[in-house]
Amino acid sequence: MRFARALATAVGLLLLWQAVVTLADLPPYILPAPLAVLGVWIERADTIADHAFITALEMILGFGLGAALGIASALAVASFRPVRRWLMPLLVVSQAIPVFAIAPLLVLWFGYGIASKVAMAALIIFFPVAANFLDGLRRTEPGWLDLAHTMTVGRRGAAFRVLWHIRIPAALPALASGLRVAAAVAPIGAIVGEWVGSSAGLGFLMLHANARLQIDLMFAALLTLALFALVLYFAVDRSLTALIAWQRETLPSDTATVSLPATGGAR
Repeated sequence: MRFARALATAVGLLLLWQAVVTLADLPPYILPAPLAVLGVWIERADTIADHAFITALEMILGFGLGAALGIASALAVASFRPVRRWLMPLLVVSQAIPVFAIAPLLVLWFGYGIASKVAMAALIIFFPVAANFLDGLRRTEPGWLDLAHTMTVGRRGAAFRVLWHIRIPAALPALASGLRVAAAVAPIGAIVGEWVGSSAGLGFLMLHANARLQIDLMFAALLTLALFALVLYFAVDRSLTALIAWQRETLPSDTATVSLPATGGAR
C-alpha cells in the first residue's frame, strides 16, 4: 500500500505537470513536457549516469563525514564542560554564515575536485546531526541517570558506563531525527559546491544545460538528483528504524516510560 500511494502521487504530479504545459501552452525552453524530459533522460543516459555517479559519491561521503563530526561534537559537548564553552559558539556560527558565502572559499582551499563538494555537504549535514543528538543526550530521563550513578558510584569509568549504556541509547531517537534531516539536505551541499566550481556532477550538468537552453536536459538531471535524495533518505530511514526498533513510541498522554535496550541499562 505504501508503494501504491507513492506511485499514485508520482503519477498525479506528472499528470499535473503535463496539464500545466498543455493548458498554458508553454514553450519547451520554459517548461518541457514530461515525455520530452523522459526522452532526453533515455537519450543522454550515459552522460547523466557519469555525472550522477560523481554527485552520488559526494553526497554519500559528505553524509558520512558530516554525521561522524556531528556525533563526535555532540558527545564532546555533552561529556566535557570546558569543551561545551568553546564548541557551542562554533556550532551556532557554522549555521549563521550563508552557504553560498563559504562555497567559494572551500573551492579555493580544496580545489575543483570532489573534496570541496564533500566538505560543503559535510558542513550542511553537521549541524542538524550535532544539534539533535546533543538535545537527546541532554534530555535523558533523570531517574535513569540517578539509578545509574547509584549503581556505578566508586567504579572506574563510571561516567563512560553511564554515557554508553544510558545516555546514548536514550538519545538514539533524537539522533535518528537529525540523520533523517541530514539525508534530506545532503544533495544541497554537493550541488552548491558544483555550482560554484566543478568539472563534473549533476550541478555542473544543470548549469551547462541551462546556459544552452537545454531545459529538458536540466530537468532530467534535476529528477535524477531528486531520485538520489529519495533513495538516500529512505535507506537512512530504514536503517535507523531497524537500529532503534526497541524504542517504543508513546503518545504525549501516555505515562508509561520507554524501556532501554538490554545492554546493561536500567529499566
